[in-house]
Amino acid sequence: MTRVLKVDSDKCIGCGTCVALCPKVFALNKDGKSEVIDQVGDSEENIQSAIDACPVGAISWDGL
Repeated sequence: MTRVLKVDSDKCIGCGTCVALCPKVFALNKDGKSEVIDQVGDSEENIQSAIDACPVGAISWDGL
């Protein structure tokens, strides 16, 4: 099963931490919430760092 990176927009507070850590993977959308723009845009290690750094736990791998 392929893992899919997802952001829970209901939890996201738009702090931009994930964008700062992985700008090729995450971007803030028109609502000021994070979204995945390219789930293979950075190393899995860096993406995991962004997941771990999210202050509200809004980012996860789906399909685990």
